[in-house]
Amino acid sequence: MRSDLVIVYHRQPYEEVEENGEIVLRPNKSPNGIVPTLKSFFGRVGKGSWVAWKLAEDPANPDFERVVEIKDDFGSYNVSRLPLTAEQVSSFYHITSKEAFWPILHSFKDRYNYDPVDWPTFREVNWAFAEAAAREAAEGAVVWVHDYNLWLVPGYVRRLRPDVRIAFFHHTPFPASDMFNVLPWRKEIVESLLACDVVGFHIPRYAANFVSVASSLFDIERIEWERVREDFTPEGAALSERRTPISLRYDGRDVAISAFPVGVDEEYISGLAKAEETDARVVAIRKELGEAKLIVSVSRTDYTKGNIEQLQAYERLLQRRPDLHGKVRLLHVSVQANRNMTAYEEVQGEIEQISGRINGLYGSFEWQPVALISTAIPFAELVAYYRAADVAWITPLADGLNLVAMEFVSARADGDGVLVLSEFAGAAVELSPAVLANPFSHRAMDNAIDQALSMEEPERRDRMRALRARVARYDIRAWAAEQQRLFDASAKRRNEAA
Repeated sequence: MRSDLVIVYHRQPYEEVEENGEIVLRPNKSPNGIVPTLKSFFGRVGKGSWVAWKLAEDPANPDFERVVEIKDDFGSYNVSRLPLTAEQVSSFYHITSKEAFWPILHSFKDRYNYDPVDWPTFREVNWAFAEAAAREAAEGAVVWVHDYNLWLVPGYVRRLRPDVRIAFFHHTPFPASDMFNVLPWRKEIVESLLACDVVGFHIPRYAANFVSVASSLFDIERIEWERVREDFTPEGAALSERRTPISLRYDGRDVAISAFPVGVDEEYISGLAKAEETDARVVAIRKELGEAKLIVSVSRTDYTKGNIEQLQAYERLLQRRPDLHGKVRLLHVSVQANRNMTAYEEVQGEIEQISGRINGLYGSFEWQPVALISTAIPFAELVAYYRAADVAWITPLADGLNLVAMEFVSARADGDGVLVLSEFAGAAVELSPAVLANPFSHRAMDNAIDQALSMEEPERRDRMRALRARVARYDIRAWAAEQQRLFDASAKRRNEAA
């Protein structure tokens, strides 16, 4: 039986673990995240499928199980697994996606590396995803593709199955045309996205940039715009837009353009934050801190995340504020993203060097200014640290959204705490009541952390009240409802055109 909804995503929708010599498929550890949300859509259709890749020594091995049936809390659905060799994964994901696409998407042109890209392999892998999706899809089904490493899939699916509706959601920033058009494959990529019925982004700026890029490369027949909702237009913010595109017409087809942030499971995180176990852990953390204020920073190790710039700002804080020695502590969680990539190794090395220098210069037997953690913290433990913190310091140089900021706000069911957020994180458009900072400016970073540490309780609570209202309004369920609305609208357009 073919599927009414086919989700195409590079990751499998479960974790593979070995138990007693056998591979067991387990649900993802954290129920907060994009994978559980995507799986929840299977409950809305008669039959669903998920297309992902799986590492295989020999893709031609007849014993490789290409399709497995999963039964879990989200229902029964197929997972179509593409056997990729380690060389294919390295070429398609680590090199083309991470060394060529990633820096351009985040506007780091100086880190762009064209030379090692094997474009035929990227096409080959995207074609394999498209073929699998085409096999799984029923007549008129929705094929929903996710993120930039599968840019070519929509165009291939349109060629293979013109009857299906195709949606694409972009989870990273989408840059302006003078940046995006550095990519030699720009026309092929954008033409594939223009084969969609719906193309979605987190915020209006990324949607506007996409339309600008498309207009620079193709004869776009018509673009429709509407005014951005009021709570998404922070005055003077770096990523703020007044208008957002909602559709364009190309080659006789209408493409809906959406700008709606993914959000977090606010209800789940708030519940976890109020749990007795969390209360006990918060008490223990605060007891260990004594009178010191706790600043938390959580991110991956990546040159886009501003880890180094933030640590330098903390070092400046301790240099100019001797009164804070022994009275403030930074928990800097910087999870190593990919040990195979030199760029990330260099960033991790510098993070460790600066943290060591700060602790060596300013620390004592009784006080360690920086606690550096380079491995993932269990989510329940992280929520306890969010609750215990005085300040969350989230200052990426560029970020598609930033769910950590939303997690912190959701965890503050006590209504207190200060969020310092980079204005170059997509989330800043939604979370404008935070203390917004420009991570490219020493003065702006210094002023923001000073403001956060000295903020009086009434202002803290006013800001947090506004932040919690935003996060609740635009949580993961609101995003899911908006995506369903777009799917339904695409079906209506298809029927009207028939």
